[in-house]
Amino acid sequence: MAGCINAVITGSGAALPGRIMTNSDLEKMVDTSDNWITSRTGIRERRILEDGYSSVDLTEKAAYEALDMAGLKAEELDMIIAATVTPDHPTPSTSCLLQARLGANKAAAMDLSAGCTGFIYALIVGHQFIACGTYKNILVIGVEVLSRFTDWEDRSTCVLFGDGAGAVVLQPAKGDNGIINFSLHSDGRGADLLKIPAGGSMMPASQESIHNRMHYIKMNGNEIFKFAARVVEDTLNSMMLKVGITADELDYLFLHQANLRIIDYIRKRLKMPEEKVPVNIDRYGNMSSATIPIALHEFVVKGYLKKGDLLAMVAFGAGLTWGGILIRW
Repeated sequence: MAGCINAVITGSGAALPGRIMTNSDLEKMVDTSDNWITSRTGIRERRILEDGYSSVDLTEKAAYEALDMAGLKAEELDMIIAATVTPDHPTPSTSCLLQARLGANKAAAMDLSAGCTGFIYALIVGHQFIACGTYKNILVIGVEVLSRFTDWEDRSTCVLFGDGAGAVVLQPAKGDNGIINFSLHSDGRGADLLKIPAGGSMMPASQESIHNRMHYIKMNGNEIFKFAARVVEDTLNSMMLKVGITADELDYLFLHQANLRIIDYIRKRLKMPEEKVPVNIDRYGNMSSATIPIALHEFVVKGYLKKGDLLAMVAFGAGLTWGGILIRW
């Protein structure tokens, strides 16, 4: 962007729990079936964090992997931004707990809550600190432990979610690569479509809130689907228009992994081949803010991404929030 220092991703990492919950496992828990789940969501299995482990455990593993790839030491970090809606505690923040684990003693640390769009928001916040010349080394993480907030008696939602963490290191770009455009949006009028009603200051934990299962995710799936189908395409098209490119010029489009039908709908609307639109929802489910950084890391370690490739990332989530990023790799 004109007049700014571009931020480039120099390292990536991911962490996934070892426990795999398949659709067959869910058939034993609620009134559902493998065919019902796969036909409506594309999900076949998801990762569930084991008892005794926390989101900070996941972020630590992903962070070290990203730092190693970037050739950076934790004590060189200027800032840590963790995107999450499932922190270990209301306070202190996940990012502060991670900072202590890493020994990144000079880094500022903060959490960011923007639903499934959290990683996109966090990446842009980090980019702005670099663009202004304030910081040089920023760790951005998307982490969720959604299984701890999933109602395992609600068959409409319990089939959807999984746990995981993805991380990237942002540094100033030395050439024309890096983040070249972005777009962030929100519409609080749709807040009730996806939320966890209890646990905040409006409805603190009580016997009544626990009995009524108000500490679990509540979602209007049909309305979220319609919202996503509209905003993802609009966001991507507006970003491409600003920089004068078309979907044909994109090398890869990383979409939030919420539902395979949404991904396929957008891909077909843009006339993009399957190999250009990564999918991992079948293996991991919806990991909220962790879906895109984990998918990105998988492509990095497989060697699919080449210098100069043009990537787009677009996500949507609770809030309602949505946004996207264009990156020259």
